[in-house]
Amino acid sequence: MTGARPDVAVTGIGLVTPAGTGREATWDGVCAGRPTARHVPELKGLPVDFACLVPDFSPRDHVPGSRPWQYDRFTQFALHAALEAVSDAGLDPADWDGDRVAVVFGSSAGGTGTMLDQHRKLLELGTARVSPLLLPMFLPNMATGQLTIHLRARGPALCTVTACASGATAIGTALQLLRSGACDIAVAGASDAVVQPLWVTGFDRMGALSRRGDDPRAASRPFDTARDGFVMAEGGAALVLEPASAARARGRPGYALLAGYGASSDAHHPVAPDPEGKGAALAVRRALDDAGARPADVQHINAHGTSTPLNDAAEARLIRRLFPHQPSVTSVKGTLGHLLGAAGAVEAAITALSVAHGRVPPVANLEKQEGDAEINAVTGTSRAQPVGLALSHSFGFGGHNAVLAFRSCPTEPAREPAAPSP
Repeated sequence: MTGARPDVAVTGIGLVTPAGTGREATWDGVCAGRPTARHVPELKGLPVDFACLVPDFSPRDHVPGSRPWQYDRFTQFALHAALEAVSDAGLDPADWDGDRVAVVFGSSAGGTGTMLDQHRKLLELGTARVSPLLLPMFLPNMATGQLTIHLRARGPALCTVTACASGATAIGTALQLLRSGACDIAVAGASDAVVQPLWVTGFDRMGALSRRGDDPRAASRPFDTARDGFVMAEGGAALVLEPASAARARGRPGYALLAGYGASSDAHHPVAPDPEGKGAALAVRRALDDAGARPADVQHINAHGTSTPLNDAAEARLIRRLFPHQPSVTSVKGTLGHLLGAAGAVEAAITALSVAHGRVPPVANLEKQEGDAEINAVTGTSRAQPVGLALSHSFGFGGHNAVLAFRSCPTEPAREPAAPSP
């Protein structure tokens, strides 16, 4: 591509989350604000024995091919989400020019479930019982690699690892590839499946997790004064991105335009956010500049909103400082928990759906905000509102910040959403 940079449209969305498998199940769940945290038998006996798991996910039913067991769970999520997104976009890998299709997928950890299981077998049973598929199942880039095979995509193939910003980084990187002319279509997103005793214990030892074990469904409560940590979750999301002109030419309405991307680093602390939010603010400004927008143009923010005391306080202050006109704010982590590397991709998808459908999901479990950090959070039920420009915030350990800006498609009708449950 040459000349002016193209508008890039989100034409397909695929989701696998604790609210359900598939785009409509997730949209319905977050609009209803139904918390998904529950006790997990595999975590029994730990100080934190609850999490948000994808319900009723069957590799045999939801993963292509006759040997779904050859993929780690994080790759299974990636495959289902990506194939759903491609189908939703009205595309067929058998028909497209695979040389011009890029895949950019993120993960915070890769196939750690496989790694831990195979390490146990090595210690207990010896080297002969270690699977020869260990590395193809475990390596973080292998979800991307398997996607290129299933999608016949021979363009740039990248794996992004920026902790809890990995999904947003992947989508922003895909945007840059499209603008540069390196590809004509990009499939971007992230997946993670790390609800395992070692990971849960590690986060708990850091003091990052909620200890509200007597009522798991009320444990994840972004921006609430009673928040005490996040709730671990699993899942994945994929977006199909392509030039808006190409999508219009084949009669496919976009959910939204991906108009801007901003990235930065806190350069502050390995795990704690900068209390002044300087790095996050820089990412926000860069996303807005990239979109050719001003802070006053923003009508909605899908916040990182983890339910941790430090993150939520810093982010709320950032929002109050940069957006005094008080755009609506949500965090779907109250419903879905924290999907770690997949969170940014899932939340980007939800933001695009909010733009398309003019509806903002509520922050589940938010009852009372801190007076000096109060924001215009949507609570109770979803809110119908026009969303012309929205931001999706993602902030990760290591000080990684990634912000995506979405605009409404100016000439295309919005798709009909799944009706939210009462």
